[in-house]
Amino acid sequence: MSHAANTRTPYIVCERVTKSFGAHQVLKGVSTQFCQGEVTVIIGASGSGKSTLLRALNRLEPHDGGRITIAGVEVTDHEATLQQQRCEVGMVFQQFNLFGHMTVLDNVTLAPRRIRKTPRATANAQALQLLERVGMAAHAHKYPWQLSGGQQQRVAIARALAMQPQVMLFDEPTSALDPEMVQEVLEVMRGLAREGMTMIVVTHEMGFAREVADRVMFFDQGQIAHEAPPAEFFARPGNERIAAFIGRMAH
Repeated sequence: MSHAANTRTPYIVCERVTKSFGAHQVLKGVSTQFCQGEVTVIIGASGSGKSTLLRALNRLEPHDGGRITIAGVEVTDHEATLQQQRCEVGMVFQQFNLFGHMTVLDNVTLAPRRIRKTPRATANAQALQLLERVGMAAHAHKYPWQLSGGQQQRVAIARALAMQPQVMLFDEPTSALDPEMVQEVLEVMRGLAREGMTMIVVTHEMGFAREVADRVMFFDQGQIAHEAPPAEFFARPGNERIAAFIGRMAH
């Protein structure tokens, strides 16, 4: 892990971000920043606002108040800006969201061809390199239904990387997987972290948080209750609720 975190450049900045669904306030004035080259793991109970924050970063869930900027540009509904920002911020979901009628290769090349106007031959060559990186090159011509969940999630990671994003968001990327498939997906994510990819990961995988994160952030009832580098975070959890949560997750 890098100890130069304090010299890193903030890439995504959140200032007092709020979000409600009806009468229920899910984000209560969240302020934080995510720096280039940093791996942030966000943990916390279901409904604490972690996934909502992640979705707000690329406007899948418009925030109600406060401000989010990506590379200094505010996240709004301005179409051209938003398209550009979504190219820079890749996202991997719980459910793999692959197109079932398209091969693995076509799933990975679709966005670069359609949005970046990458010629097919170039897009295919780049996609095969990415599939190699996630250990899926041998399956390029299969369809999603022919793959296991872990394989589909690795293809989904390759698809997000195909847009050459600056940041990767992972929203509980292993929670829909059978236990034996979790490690193969985490291994791909560890590789990305080693390569210096900026990552924001919502997960319940405590081992991954301990090993890969530069900092761990605990969400509680719509707010950041505690954040620290992993060694410190797990040694001194900050309060009883966090200690209890870590205890539950460890079993």
